[in-house]
Amino acid sequence: MRRLVIATRRSRLALWQAEHVKARLEAVHAGLAVDLAPMSTRGDELQDRRLGEAGGKGLFVKELEAAMAEGRADLAVHSMKDVPAELPPGFVLAAITAREDPRDALVSTKYARLEDLPEGSAVGTSSLRRAAQIAERHPRLEIRMLRGNVETRIAKLDRGEYDAIVLAAAGLMRLGLEARIRARLEVSESLPAAGQGALGIECLEARKEVASLLGPLSDPGSAACVLAERAVSRSLGGSCTLPLGAYAERSGARLRLRALIASPDGRRVLRAEAEGEDPERLGAQVAQALRGQGADEILKSLA
Repeated sequence: MRRLVIATRRSRLALWQAEHVKARLEAVHAGLAVDLAPMSTRGDELQDRRLGEAGGKGLFVKELEAAMAEGRADLAVHSMKDVPAELPPGFVLAAITAREDPRDALVSTKYARLEDLPEGSAVGTSSLRRAAQIAERHPRLEIRMLRGNVETRIAKLDRGEYDAIVLAAAGLMRLGLEARIRARLEVSESLPAAGQGALGIECLEARKEVASLLGPLSDPGSAACVLAERAVSRSLGGSCTLPLGAYAERSGARLRLRALIASPDGRRVLRAEAEGEDPERLGAQVAQALRGQGADEILKSLA
């Protein structure tokens, strides 16, 4: 193949990610030309509701998958935290790239730490996972829904609609907005979403020639960690309505996986961790440990 087309969302962050993959592919494969096919997704268009209320993470990827299925694109680039735990039949993640900083980041014009916000301060996030963990540690704060792309969210903060907002550090760094980060929330304070900080490259399972070109972009360590994290999510239902955090670290051949599931108000937070070498088995093991603490009760309350 001498030409590939990447399906991508139109947001500046999504375009940055697609351009990054384009540059990597053209550097690795001499003579390969890569074009972008930007498109709007349902997830980008819905700005007034949480994703879970509107149809879930798949809203960000369905149009891109349709473009691949119809032959208008050869691959799609995603933020791994936006990819549903189960891919549709016929699609595969051909590569998971080296991970950027997976942590959440506090952005504020006034305050350097969540601890510094006065009682009743408004903190913006669209993530139930972030909301639950903030509510657990800082019940005096008011958590408000915040949708939109990174620039839109920061603009709302700058207009004074929020006292602080919480975003993924990786997205801010990729957009050259690292200076807006007031604090990076440690993993012990805000466990990241499964796959946060990593990019995933999806293609049709039948397109072996495309998968072969994508293979060199995959980072084995990051991939193993992300697969373990996604296994927790899949074992617990994989819904983005679930306040679920999962984060794995690799040391040699072994993985350490931490995960949590919470009630949206943060009043009940279950945590589990384990170590192992097989990502899928480890994820299932940690999910089972959470079920042993009562995760099914939280799952049932969210149904």
